Amino acid sequence: MSGIRRAAVAVPLAIALVFGSTAALSGCSVQTLVRNITHGSVKVGAHAVPSDFPSEVPLAHGQVLYGVSAGSTNGKIWNVTIKVGGADALDAIAKQITDAGFQQNLDHSGENGGSESFRKDPYTVLVVVTKDDDKGWIANYTVTEKK
Repeated sequence: MSGIRRAAVAVPLAIALVFGSTAALSGCSVQTLVRNITHGSVKVGAHAVPSDFPSEVPLAHGQVLYGVSAGSTNGKIWNVTIKVGGADALDAIAKQITDAGFQQNLDHSGENGGSESFRKDPYTVLVVVTKDDDKGWIANYTVTEKK
């Protein structure tokens, strides 16, 4: 499995496991865990968009809940979660991304949220909008870069 594919699977899984775990885990342990899985550099910036997030990918307006980037010379992956107003935010997000020149690959949306994916070399963007019991409606962006 290529490094970027491994990261595309491992990073969101690691994030889910870590943020779903006890509060005993620190940001440093998140970085170590993801670095060991991806064999690349890791930047965890809770409540902030990673500084190296690609400017070509527009983000919804809202409170940033989580932000992380990982990768190496083979490519990178970013994951950002933003609080949004509701399920209809996915339509506005899709318009932002297609207006930025991305091609829509997949659309699976409905009144309870949904997911859409987009592609514009060298990036692939997956956006999932769902309702979180604690945080309300959220949009999660997973952006991968293939070099």
